[in-house]
Amino acid sequence: QVQLVESGGGLVQPGGSLRLSCAASGSIFSINTMGWYHQAPGKERELVADITSSGSTYYADSVKGRFTISRDNAKNTVYLQMNSLKPEDTAVYYCAADVETWVGSSRWWGQGTQVTVSS
Repeated sequence: QVQLVESGGGLVQPGGSLRLSCAASGSIFSINTMGWYHQAPGKERELVADITSSGSTYYADSVKGRFTISRDNAKNTVYLQMNSLKPEDTAVYYCAADVETWVGSSRWWGQGTQVTVSS
């Protein structure tokens, strides 16, 4: 069993910053790609950014230049630094990780953390 625990969401004014964290724990052999998705009300869940175990990153066009994804492999933790936040960034943010365990490789999800950008 694998658990992903997110933290760092909240309410912030436009132009402000937040840092999300997601720590994986459990029966983990290794973690491949880790990433962040968001889901706004009435919309589908979308990939925001992800990072491979070797550090290669991907960003959605809407967040390029504003968000930075990073990870600490020793702590099985991924971070999302969000700067210059806009109201349209408001959503529930979910952490995802492709984890190798003794039964094979599976994608695991966090419970989600709310990010609200509003004045």
